[in-house]
Amino acid sequence: MVTQTFENNDRDRVLDATDIVGLIGDHVALKGKGREFVGLCPFHDDRNPSMYVVPGKQIFHCFVCGAGGNAITFIMKHLGLSFPEALRYLADRARIELTPQTRVQRNDGGERERATRAGKEEIVRANAFAQEFFRAIFQHHQHGAAARGVVERRGISAEMVEHFGIGAAPDRWDGLAQTAAGKRMPMGVFESAGLVKAKRDGDGYIDVLRHRLIFPIHDASGRVIAFGGRRLNDEDEPKYLNSPETVLFNKSETLYGMRQATTAIRTQRRAIIVEGYTDVVACHQAGVCNAVATLGTALTERHARVLKRLCDEVVLIFDGDDAGQRAAERAFEIFFLEPVDVKVAVLPGGVDPDDLLKRPGGVEAFEGAVREARDVLAFRFDRLEAEMSGTGSGGRVRRLEELALRMVELGWDRLTPARRSALVRRLTRLSGVDERAVLETVREARMRVSRRVREDGGTGGSGGGGMQPGSTREHVLACVLAEGSLAAELGDEIGDILDPHAYGSPLVARVAGRVLELVRAGSEMSLRRVLSGLDDDADACACATSFAQGVLRAAEGDRARVRAHLLGSVHRYRQASGRGGETEQPSGTADRLSEVIARRRLLGGDPTAAPRVGFEA
Repeated sequence: MVTQTFENNDRDRVLDATDIVGLIGDHVALKGKGREFVGLCPFHDDRNPSMYVVPGKQIFHCFVCGAGGNAITFIMKHLGLSFPEALRYLADRARIELTPQTRVQRNDGGERERATRAGKEEIVRANAFAQEFFRAIFQHHQHGAAARGVVERRGISAEMVEHFGIGAAPDRWDGLAQTAAGKRMPMGVFESAGLVKAKRDGDGYIDVLRHRLIFPIHDASGRVIAFGGRRLNDEDEPKYLNSPETVLFNKSETLYGMRQATTAIRTQRRAIIVEGYTDVVACHQAGVCNAVATLGTALTERHARVLKRLCDEVVLIFDGDDAGQRAAERAFEIFFLEPVDVKVAVLPGGVDPDDLLKRPGGVEAFEGAVREARDVLAFRFDRLEAEMSGTGSGGRVRRLEELALRMVELGWDRLTPARRSALVRRLTRLSGVDERAVLETVREARMRVSRRVREDGGTGGSGGGGMQPGSTREHVLACVLAEGSLAAELGDEIGDILDPHAYGSPLVARVAGRVLELVRAGSEMSLRRVLSGLDDDADACACATSFAQGVLRAAEGDRARVRAHLLGSVHRYRQASGRGGETEQPSGTADRLSEVIARRRLLGGDPTAAPRVGFEA
């Protein structure tokens, strides 16, 4: 296979010109810690900063999932770029001109991976071509007149048009398709990018985006990965039309305006989430440059993970209607386990940001609404209190019990002690009962969930969409089912941790027993082989599949994240076993000792020297 390479001198020049702290700081919030910097690792679901950046060596390293390397490695992993793309990205950032490329033959396997990467690169080129086309149409005296009229009526400045790369699709069926074909561009790639689709008779292609104002959607590296189109004719449906999902574009983790807003979000430690393209543009035009929007989807866990690495506070701008209320409640659940404060702001009069910011005094009114945004938990209690108006203290207590149960289901036990304490204080203020009563309510909720897990065979209730692991042992089992090779990580402890007799559910016990059979027989460990031994028990097969799928969804298919989750679960199992259920080791001590030793190895120190908790290398 033919691939592009660069001279070694290019690599060295780019690395020498790149400040790794500044580079990673563009994507992850970093804090100084001695001679290093620390931040949340973007390569696993990190809740306590575990990624260190060492400026003296120009490297980074995560002490949980093991990710590490230099500036090029970081950009390749974080932005999903190939080596040439990452080198080009950093060269552009450092304003370095690369030497001419050479081509070499390479035939080293991994065809599927390279085909996926090539597909991404081709779609990037197709999107870049389409972006130039849409910009040219916007500027065309005839074909862009309607789009320019909408921009003018909505008060979008020429600076914002340029800043966001706003364009236009012509009022014809095949404007882009004909232009691309005339340039002998591969039409199959444009179809894969969601820009064109084949005619029904198979004779040529038609455009997907027609007669629309076009908003390009960028990734963190500045590449155009998709497009959004707003209708120019009020009779056209739908009002907004987004590109379909591709190997480049995932709506559930992409935020519109993120490339333009990242610096402001990181500086202000706050992100403002609005509901549409024009709202984002209006905010930035008014100087509110930390505003972003979801892309026709509800807020997701992936959005939360992107934001938590950049800021400490998220303000959600919602309408005051029922849909906005439901969205606020959804946001509470999405951000429940994240170390981010979530607040809700309702704009005066129920108008959207675009309309408000164009009114006299609108900027001040918008900023005031953001300053006065209410904590999402208080916002939720307000709604509950309105529903229970006139019911007295008994109604408050019932609502407290319902909320406590939901928080336990969402993962109360996985919160840090500080975050749990903060939530208890908030619940105390909002419910009108003392902290002891709140803690007792939470304890009872935990007992209810535990009973349900035992009785339902680990389902954890219907809200999880199938059986989900509840205990530490079940989490270990789920990780091994998701990634069979991780069974080796358990070593001699596997018989104790996955002992079928230790599980309360007969279904889970059957699955654990099958895993142990495979391991002890020296057979390949995989979900497929586990299921093949459970073919006479449909419920046990469903349990094993649900466990594995739940872990893979949480880890986004990343083996390193599955491994990090496994090691964390094993550590909790060892702590519980060591204390005999009566005493607890100081939180984080063992993890801190391991981290100090690992850091000494990384920095060239003596890993065998006795480490001290709190030691700064």
